[in-house]
Amino acid sequence: MPGENLSRDEARERAALLSVDGYEVSLDVRSAVGDAQDEGPRTFRSVTTIRFRCNEPGASSFADLIAPSVTAVSLNGRDLDPSEVFDGSRIVLEDLAADNELVVDAQCAYSRTGEGMHRFVDPEDGEVYLYTQYEPADSRRVFANFEQPDLKAPFRFEVRAPEEWTVWSNGAGERVDGVWRFAETKPISTYITCVVAGPYHYVTDSYERVLEDGTRLEIPLGALCRKGLAPHFDADDVFLITKQGLDFFHDHFDYPYPFGKYDQAFVPEYNLGAMENPGMVTFREEYIFRGKVTRASYEGRANTILHEMAHMWFGDLVTMEWWDDLWLKESFADFMGAFANVGATRFKDAWITFANRRKAWAYRADQLPSTHPITADIRDLEDAKLNFDGITYAKGASALKQLVAYVGQDAFLEGARRYFKRHAYGNTRLGDLLSVLEETSGRDMAAWARSWLQTAGVNSLTPQVLLSGAGTVDELAVVQEAPESHPELRPHRVAVGLYRRTGEGALERYARAEVDVEGPRTVVAELAGAEAPELVLVNDDDLTYCKTRFDDTSLATLREHLGALTDPLARALCWSALWNMTRDALLPARDFAGLVLRFAGRESDIGVLQMLHAWTGSALVHYAAPDWRETGGRLLAEGALRELRDAAPGSEQQLAWARFFASVASEEADLLVLRGLLEDTEKIDGLEVDQELRWTFLAPLSAHGVVDESVLAAELARDDTASGKRHQVRCLASRPSEAVKAQAWAQVVESDALSNALVEATIAGFAQPSQRELLAPYTEKYFAAIERVWAERSIQIGMDVVRGLFPSLRDSRDTLDATDAWLSAHGEAAPALRRLVLEARDDLARGLRAQGCDGGA
Repeated sequence: MPGENLSRDEARERAALLSVDGYEVSLDVRSAVGDAQDEGPRTFRSVTTIRFRCNEPGASSFADLIAPSVTAVSLNGRDLDPSEVFDGSRIVLEDLAADNELVVDAQCAYSRTGEGMHRFVDPEDGEVYLYTQYEPADSRRVFANFEQPDLKAPFRFEVRAPEEWTVWSNGAGERVDGVWRFAETKPISTYITCVVAGPYHYVTDSYERVLEDGTRLEIPLGALCRKGLAPHFDADDVFLITKQGLDFFHDHFDYPYPFGKYDQAFVPEYNLGAMENPGMVTFREEYIFRGKVTRASYEGRANTILHEMAHMWFGDLVTMEWWDDLWLKESFADFMGAFANVGATRFKDAWITFANRRKAWAYRADQLPSTHPITADIRDLEDAKLNFDGITYAKGASALKQLVAYVGQDAFLEGARRYFKRHAYGNTRLGDLLSVLEETSGRDMAAWARSWLQTAGVNSLTPQVLLSGAGTVDELAVVQEAPESHPELRPHRVAVGLYRRTGEGALERYARAEVDVEGPRTVVAELAGAEAPELVLVNDDDLTYCKTRFDDTSLATLREHLGALTDPLARALCWSALWNMTRDALLPARDFAGLVLRFAGRESDIGVLQMLHAWTGSALVHYAAPDWRETGGRLLAEGALRELRDAAPGSEQQLAWARFFASVASEEADLLVLRGLLEDTEKIDGLEVDQELRWTFLAPLSAHGVVDESVLAAELARDDTASGKRHQVRCLASRPSEAVKAQAWAQVVESDALSNALVEATIAGFAQPSQRELLAPYTEKYFAAIERVWAERSIQIGMDVVRGLFPSLRDSRDTLDATDAWLSAHGEAAPALRRLVLEARDDLARGLRAQGCDGGA
């Protein structure tokens, strides 16, 4: 990896020197099928012509290419010796003219890691599928280029593929004389170009709209997936959300969709959720549901579709200059995903999901030692790869939600419209956005940006309530605190809600006031004289980004009456606050689990319920005192099975409780229930045990040694698909055996034979909470291996291994000491690697503090 890095300084120097006029890229992927070469990686031919200008004739620069070999290089008609100018990742370009033409003929490698041109063989039918994935800098694995976002250019692709295949790219394409040729794109960055090829199942539709000037906008729509997933592909719903999104963004952005067609490909072994390639959006195929899922899954898919669509404007039309301002596209897309879901689709409660799920991601990331401002300091590509995180996405989106409350929705959207028109097909920095928002809002955006975008850390807001002798509010204040490591106190526009129980027992809001919180203590004058509250919610309606705390009265109310809160958003915010208290060692993990057992069965929002299940599982594994884990697991399994049996037959609540029961089942009786459901000897009215749920039940049965390899082989025969193979690999690695763990470790750490998806599945199976002692030998092995793995493997696989195999289940002071010893001895290790280890150490230390809190309960 080190030789493949690119620094910000190098990118700035090259951008100051060069301007790119266009690319012509010719790929021959007929080698994707048939027998592989005898030696070395399977490769394809890539011929690239780049026309570019240099404003200092005679100067030198370089092009980017990662390839096993280069056949020929020509600069301005002059043949260059590839062995002299190509070092494996860069092509040296000397004595440049004012106008230049570079031609590179290379053999590029197919990928098995989801980076570059990924090649997948479907185990179900043997068909081969290709797709590309580049962000932040992997297009250089497919064609020679200038791999940085601010050297935009038009692209023209042509692809030779097997006769029976279809090929897609960013522009509209057609096959002529055996070659797929695609329309030239608008000026775009290298990382959002795309090629998808193979015998995909393809469905079409169209979108039409009459624009304000009377012209008709027509956008051809397409959706594709592997043939094996076609029976499960609900393309009609994908198109419905797509059309609703296009309507919404055209209504609000006043800039017609600029990239012609709109294809959406659901592809296998995808590392991300999705990627916003203009005209050719790619998604992980898990968004095609093989079994019954809850409404939350459909909402999540809709959010992702809308998030990627927002990128057509925020990110593709207008692109950040360098990865420092990655937030310019990701924060906006994350915000717009929820904003459009609420405004345009059937998912009117998407802000609840945002408050409950997305912000939990941000709160965790913002308390790690690697936290950073939303506008981050990105020194190089390795930094960039790690900054696709909860801060760049969810905290940034939360800051924008706060900004909308601060400047008003109309001013915010008008600022966006001016931003698109002013910078179309260009690159921007933070100041470019702030200037249009100052124009439209009349607010001082520099001060807001300093507090929200250019500082790190999360504030805590706590209510202070003083009552009069008459039992009314004498004074209500909001106290703002910040951690010592990041002491910034920010301006917060918040709503403060007061709640009391009604005569029927419902906990409802009876007073609300909006206030600008400034500094350490802010009095909410409007609430003076109100009836004494049983609950004060200081970030009601979730206007700001903060950790909500409670006064003693409010916390006591929630302990007894959380389930009586009638407003689903207020309920979600209280659950989120309680979870943050658990993570911060302010609430014992067993108390949080107890609240879930008492009140989660009443939760009407299925997304909140599933999040509670995930949090409770984490609380048991990482935050509960070791001597309570067995008791806690038994209590959670009993409660989950009770809720499963009591849930309405066939309901999504029933499905959610079934999955949670499987995740916490460990006692023999509970495992027998799961086996009975698999073998049809146990019945729960309305619960359909489809193939995906079968694998869900097999996971704990494998981890506890109830089923063996033969049972898993039989299940794979029943579900001999790519999805089935991933499930089987995870279950095989989860079995409680020294030999199994040694084999799984070797497959991931000592070999690169597995694809990215099977690496992920093996890692997921390797570390099981019920096998802590079995994992003891791997702490020392982990620290001995990670620097070599980081140096030898791709950054994606390196991240998966370093994060996934950290000995977090060996949660003791000894593991913390071993981590500190590695960090102390490897001060010169790659910064991105050290960051991952520091983050894992922080999670471990947090877990130990929480266990101390729980042990004292």
